[in-house]
Amino acid sequence: MIMSNNLSTADLDVIVVGGGFGGCYLLRNLRKQGFKVKVFEEGEGLGGVWWHNRYPGARVDTSAPYYEFSAPELWDDWVWREAYPSQAELVEYFQYVDRKWDLSKDIDFGTRVTKATFDESSDQWIVNTNRGDTAIARFLLLSTGFAAKTYTPHLEGLEKFQGFKLHTAKWPKEDIDFRGKRVGVIGTGASGVQVIQELGPIAGELVVLQRSINCALPMGQQLLSRDLEMAKKSGYAEIFRQMKLSHAGFDYSPVPRRAKDDDPATRTAFFEELWAKAGFAPSQGNYHDLMTDVDTNTLFYNFWRDKVRKRITKNDPELIENLAPELPPVPFGTKRPSLEQRYFEVFNQDNVKLVNLQKNPIVQVTKNGVDMRDGTSIELDALILATGFDAITGSFSRIDIQGVGGQPLRKKWSSGTRTSLGMSTSGFPNMFFLYGPQSPTAFAVGPVISEIQSDWIIKTLVELRTKRLTRIDAKPESEYEWTKRVADDTNKTLLPRNTTSWYMAANVPGKPRESLNFVAGLPAYQKALRDCTESGLSSYNLQ
Repeated sequence: MIMSNNLSTADLDVIVVGGGFGGCYLLRNLRKQGFKVKVFEEGEGLGGVWWHNRYPGARVDTSAPYYEFSAPELWDDWVWREAYPSQAELVEYFQYVDRKWDLSKDIDFGTRVTKATFDESSDQWIVNTNRGDTAIARFLLLSTGFAAKTYTPHLEGLEKFQGFKLHTAKWPKEDIDFRGKRVGVIGTGASGVQVIQELGPIAGELVVLQRSINCALPMGQQLLSRDLEMAKKSGYAEIFRQMKLSHAGFDYSPVPRRAKDDDPATRTAFFEELWAKAGFAPSQGNYHDLMTDVDTNTLFYNFWRDKVRKRITKNDPELIENLAPELPPVPFGTKRPSLEQRYFEVFNQDNVKLVNLQKNPIVQVTKNGVDMRDGTSIELDALILATGFDAITGSFSRIDIQGVGGQPLRKKWSSGTRTSLGMSTSGFPNMFFLYGPQSPTAFAVGPVISEIQSDWIIKTLVELRTKRLTRIDAKPESEYEWTKRVADDTNKTLLPRNTTSWYMAANVPGKPRESLNFVAGLPAYQKALRDCTESGLSSYNLQ
């Protein structure tokens, strides 16, 4: 086994899978508590999703400083060049973190964990990798992210296409020249929006094959001045403290008013204020009943629609209706809105065409394009699949995880996900996961929730060590109660009304339709963690 820290596998206390925000934070802070840790990372460098997703225009949709570690020794002398950093800048940031925290010595890069088996006789996990290596440790911590498994819908004849063809998450390191080419993009989620913005100005012809509309919000991108950003550092400690008190990790939370509490003029002024803030302010800082009341939701959708329609200057009523329909096809926010910089303006270009796949679906992919149901054929030199991910649970099904009695996790969750606190599942002792199902995953800033969960896990492992306990396993009744709580909270919202959203595991055929996220906010989630700890970890069986 390739091990740069000269530890034998018998010396390990903890195996961490994944080298993104969660994996880095766990490694650094577990080491501080005296645990011997090994991290396996599939990529050739740190960053998790940001190592792999290098498609044109890839960048984070959370602004600085809300998308970074809260440790003062990191933010004290790091300054972002853009308010919303690019993938390349994020990779640089993780290299900086690596140097500061000396992480790489305990990480095996280019190594994918393929199997993990719990050994009941020793209360340890046996982990196998794609390199044929085996490692053993008491605890297995999965920090695989919510978007580790790509999803491509069935497209008849896709394998026949002879041009450039790739999922956005599988982008090559070398630059691809699309100048003058005929390019098709399937999908208008986050990666689709970003790719379309980049390729629209340079492609000879760009055909956007839209599966569903994206109620994209203005990003508010800007270049940052190092001097000005350094001057703000004195307030960073308070910023990071407040992030954990907010609903989703931003500097705003839903306001304690209903839309109908304001008169139309006041309401419009409030919407304009949110729009001017840009980013996720319109979705995360809106009226508190935005996601529970259809009328409130429709009021904001109408505001969004009118804002977007003003930006579409092409005299094409069908295009306008496809991008910003008169009536909301689903409640606003039940599909994750992407942040855009010039997405809607791209469609004003003569070389850009939009095809609504709900009205005119693809019949088959051919060797040089796609055939549509209306009988037309679209010739293409490149076909880009911005079709998203088998989100959240898919990151776990990529690994053959076997718990007590050899039970596969895939089988246990095949009829519905069950967790305790969104971090563990019964029958899989000594295993915890970050940024996974039934935690605030999709409704909280990634680094913030990763730190919250990591701190709780580390505190728990220290407690077990102090008491000389070797096994912790979620009680079936605790995961039943947690799963019910997650579902009940979700059912109070408009989220279940969207029948295709990955929020509800509805974008992948065959997956159980269920709420995959804790939607009640970070304060409520942290209270649940505290309650569990203060009750002596009553949600778990301890041995």
